Amino acid sequence: MKYFLDSAKIDEIKYALDNWGINGVTSNPKHIKTSGKSFYSVVKEFAEEFKDIDFPISVEINPHIANAKEMVAAAKEIAKISPNFVIKIPCTEQGLIATKVLVEAGIKVNVTLVFTTSQALQVGRIGAAYCSPFIGWQESSGVDCELLVSDIMQIYRNYDFTTEVIVAALRNAKQIVDAARFGAFIVTAGFDVYKNSFEHPFTEKGLKIFQDAWDDTDLGTL
Repeated sequence: MKYFLDSAKIDEIKYALDNWGINGVTSNPKHIKTSGKSFYSVVKEFAEEFKDIDFPISVEINPHIANAKEMVAAAKEIAKISPNFVIKIPCTEQGLIATKVLVEAGIKVNVTLVFTTSQALQVGRIGAAYCSPFIGWQESSGVDCELLVSDIMQIYRNYDFTTEVIVAALRNAKQIVDAARFGAFIVTAGFDVYKNSFEHPFTEKGLKIFQDAWDDTDLGTL
């Protein structure tokens, strides 16, 4: 399974790349706002910092654009900045029309804000690079998303779709594991979600026991 980092903070991304071996980045307007920088300054940083590696970075177009033709124009403008850029397009009818045009033009698209299997089916049919079903928001509202992920993966296997599924908006380690259990290609989550998934209080408890035993042991000589 691939791990993508949901962030627009260059320091977080570089840390996660160097130390955790993340495989890519997903960003959105909220992440860019949180970074405290302008949209195009972040985009330029992305392009410059990771220009020497094959590292997919999802960049979202202006979310106010609702017309497919304008979406295509905005996507092409961003895509030409870096070969690493994957353009995030919302899963609306106009967004899917734009995605089809962009795919035919050889531009990688990550269709975002996917909440149903019927949406995911069309994303796979038109050959987008990525399909991003959102999990965290739904589960926070009491929806069990295990069936959503498993159904999407089964449909994609049925038809050998080349689109990769990014299980997105994850909030905890259980959701990461659930996505892996159903064979999702990729998960994307925030920095703290991954960090917490690597740790456990019993690991810390056991380590403390071993440290205390080490301190009380006669090591002798080699």
